[in-house]
Amino acid sequence: MSAKIFSLCNQKGGVGKTTSTVNIATLLANSGCRTLVVDMDSQANSTSGLGQEKPAIEFTAYQLFVENFDPLPLIRKTDIENLDLIPANYELAGAELELVNRERREFVLMAHLESLREQYECILIDCPPSLGLITINCLVSSDYIIVPLQCEYYALEGLGQLLNTYELVRNNLKPSLEIGGVLLTMADLRTNLTQQVIDEVRKFFGEKVFKVIVPRSVKLSEAPSFGKPAVLYDNSNRGSKAYIEIAKEFQARFNIKPVQKNITAPVQTAEQPVAAKLGDNLPEEVRS
Repeated sequence: MSAKIFSLCNQKGGVGKTTSTVNIATLLANSGCRTLVVDMDSQANSTSGLGQEKPAIEFTAYQLFVENFDPLPLIRKTDIENLDLIPANYELAGAELELVNRERREFVLMAHLESLREQYECILIDCPPSLGLITINCLVSSDYIIVPLQCEYYALEGLGQLLNTYELVRNNLKPSLEIGGVLLTMADLRTNLTQQVIDEVRKFFGEKVFKVIVPRSVKLSEAPSFGKPAVLYDNSNRGSKAYIEIAKEFQARFNIKPVQKNITAPVQTAEQPVAAKLGDNLPEEVRS
């Protein structure tokens, strides 16, 4: 089966884009779907959230924008069965410059991912929090956009800009691109504002909004520091339970058939020490 490709995209940071990427990917993989995460954010949070230590990575998504680089050597196995990763690191921030003078610069990533479609059932792209050339490449490469949207007033302000970019890509570069879904995240259902945001989003997007809403959860915030998705760190918390239901809806909506079993809570893995000391993420001149 040829993979369906999804970009999780929102130019506003801190909306649950990476958390959604790694948890949905983990649950799809756990059901037997061969899944690839492509980390296109230079902050590399999907990379570290899947247990990969950034300083040890030699080849990353940056190489996808270097001419004639084969994507296969970039793919890394994760500790999760059926889940592979094309990692990122800080070098990816320079990829925009690599693209400026390239011919068909909006289609560079698409050429690479098309060559990987037959190896997977699902490819999830964690987009950068911007609407530059890297994000345009992500959208052109994709069949669907998934929009994670924080349940706060300011989250709605940038939505128009994202929709304008979507229309530009659809009209000029990728006519088949669809908004596959809107994923409401970080909801505090005790507040009137949250409910107002939910109502407005559902009114505008209708059936495209996923039925299950991701609540605010301490465990969702803690899990990345252990280098694992929340559904493996603690599968009993409200956030993990929400993602389990979202992954089921995701599979049904896009007809991604489980190869081995239906989506269930994965076996929780024992807590490990923090994957990297906080100081390891600082530039060397600061650490010294």
